[in-house]
Amino acid sequence: MKAPLYYGYHVVWASFLIQGVTIGGNFAYGVLFKELEMEFGWSRATIAGASSASLLVMGFMAVAAGRLNDRIGPRWLLTASAVFYGLGYLLFSRLQAPWQLYLVYGLMVGIGLCTHDVVTLSTVARWFTRRRGLASAVVKVGTGCGQLLVPLAVAALVAGYGWRTACVAFGATALVVLVAAAQVMRPDPESMGLRADGAARRGSPVPPEPYTGSATRSPLFWILCCSQAIVFACLITITIHIVPHATDLGAPRATAAAVISAIGGISVLGRLAVGGAIDRIGGRRALIACYAALFASLVWLQFANEPWMLFVFAAVYGVAHGGFFKVMSPTVAEFFGTRVHGALFGTVLMFGSIGGAIGPLAAGAVFDATGSYRIAFGVLLGLAVAGLVLVSRLPPMRGRARAAVAA
Repeated sequence: MKAPLYYGYHVVWASFLIQGVTIGGNFAYGVLFKELEMEFGWSRATIAGASSASLLVMGFMAVAAGRLNDRIGPRWLLTASAVFYGLGYLLFSRLQAPWQLYLVYGLMVGIGLCTHDVVTLSTVARWFTRRRGLASAVVKVGTGCGQLLVPLAVAALVAGYGWRTACVAFGATALVVLVAAAQVMRPDPESMGLRADGAARRGSPVPPEPYTGSATRSPLFWILCCSQAIVFACLITITIHIVPHATDLGAPRATAAAVISAIGGISVLGRLAVGGAIDRIGGRRALIACYAALFASLVWLQFANEPWMLFVFAAVYGVAHGGFFKVMSPTVAEFFGTRVHGALFGTVLMFGSIGGAIGPLAAGAVFDATGSYRIAFGVLLGLAVAGLVLVSRLPPMRGRARAAVAA
């Protein structure tokens, strides 16, 4: 009789859907950006500030979400955040004033986002040991698929029915899909009488966990936190501002939306490549490779003055984008184990959210003052260099961790 499919794969595919819907909606905010600017005449700093507020809410609540996931499991946390996320986009369709934008997108969508990474990836990290990197990569491929498909779908709805109807359609769909996916989630294999990587391994030894002491006293942990702040500052700024930048260069709205979707589609390659490699080469080398790709793409962006050149940028940047969003969770597990992974990863995400909040807001303010993103993109290039130097100080994968993933 054929053995049933290991339940960990159900957790992976539910997490895939959660990541795709939530982050796809974040990318779609770049499509809505110009609509808000044209209808209300709000400044780009004002519109980008709502995204910054959302990132801050997400980051600070991710710490609590991670701790709660360590204690009570993922199902009800993800259900609650799904309700906030879906209602946030439904109410987005009724916007009339900036304070409403900050309430429904900055606060409600921010609460909806606080679980998508820390809860799904921490849960998957507990279901898999030997295949942890690959399983996490599949989850983050969901993000890339969402980044590819959701902005195109929202752009088509905006073109055909207007941005308010587009928000209603996406909000309702997100609410249904996210709540349904949350019901599949289970905290760990032990809760179902299984072992990590599959019930067939019930009698096999469990590889020893890496160091699980006080991470907050470790310089490695703070390097990861600072790196995540730099990464989010660069990546969220690009996510929010690349569509208005493309239209500034003369691209039609559909072409500008295609740039952000291209980033999402190509990021799938980055997620798969890093997911397949991190179990072999470790977090340090994977982070260095991602920073190198980010640096190369930002150098090109300094000279990209035609819409077609942004697709070349997307081809290189998309790989870095996907890799960065894949690499941190297994890297935290590599250095500090999974016993308190939710709390540690949530703290790393909090630092990322601070960088992600400052980056888009500052870029919008620079554009409002100068009429150009040149200075803002130059600062991102400098941050990429700083991040590359920082992660080069991380140690290589330890022998114990290498043995665990190679077993």
